[in-house]
Amino acid sequence: MSNRQTTKKVKKASIYRSVASSSAIETGEAVDAIERKLKAKNGKYAHLLLAD
Repeated sequence: MSNRQTTKKVKKASIYRSVASSSAIETGEAVDAIERKLKAKNGKYAHLLLAD
């Protein structure tokens, strides 16, 4: 008998939201504004991808 739990696949939208909200707490900026910046991909690290 196996007691393994199935793991949920994390969506990129959830990662963007969590990073944006964490950054917003530290900087005082709006979460939506930071999330838009993350999704713009025209920054210094635009060539890097998030893990799937």
